[in-house]
Amino acid sequence: MRLDAYLAKYWPEYSRATWQKYVKAGYVKVNSQVETSTKRVLGEDDKVDIEVPDAPSHEKSTLPVIYQDENVIVINKPTGILTHSKGVLNEEFTVADFFKKLTSYHTDTNRPGIVHRLDRDTSGVLIGALNDKTASLLQKQFSSRKVKKTYIAVVDGTPSKPEAVIDVPIGRNPKHPSQFRADPNGKSAQTMYKVLASNSKYSLVELMPHTGRTHQLRVHMAYIGTPIHGDKIYGKEADRLYLHAAKLEITIPKGERMLFAADVPKEFADMENV
Repeated sequence: MRLDAYLAKYWPEYSRATWQKYVKAGYVKVNSQVETSTKRVLGEDDKVDIEVPDAPSHEKSTLPVIYQDENVIVINKPTGILTHSKGVLNEEFTVADFFKKLTSYHTDTNRPGIVHRLDRDTSGVLIGALNDKTASLLQKQFSSRKVKKTYIAVVDGTPSKPEAVIDVPIGRNPKHPSQFRADPNGKSAQTMYKVLASNSKYSLVELMPHTGRTHQLRVHMAYIGTPIHGDKIYGKEADRLYLHAAKLEITIPKGERMLFAADVPKEFADMENV
């Protein structure tokens, strides 16, 4: 029997895919020797030992809360924080770790309470569900585009028009699968922007996406020649990505339409004086 199949059979609390990651990370020994090949075929006399590390405790870690009731929680996510972990070996604190202490939704996954996400380097308003019924209500609004989202960004340069709608399809970059690009064969994507202020180097813009494609705002602003300042993928790296989810308008349980807002970080205003 293959090592990964053996582990999944006798320790079913982890999936086979999870065990494969643990093996490759060096947490499994065969006959007292670290074995990193998941394809290792075990013999009858082989002895398997596992040393899976304890999950880090984030019990005391917290995030700034904008609003909370019995159904939802809304936070102002800082830049640099992941919405949820990328895999079982992730040890850094995420929004999902914070939500897990409060929610009953998806607590057996790496996405407890999560109904939408912000990129690691994007700050601002993010809403979470505290139960299954609320999660369904919120997710339906995101998928049907009934959620109104407003972002504030600092971009390099000044857009040629003071305000416009960027209607450009977006697709995955085949050379770099984790990145995206303007692609006539991609998925439909629309972003409305409005220039709020500008100087010789930068512009402060309001962005309102009509669709919710991955990296949409970043790809669209780069496409028109004014990448978001600090975008290390589609522009040039800086001290942070200057993209902030400033407002989120959504209907919460009991049918109440709510507008949640997070103050724009001070460093955004500082850019106007450069």
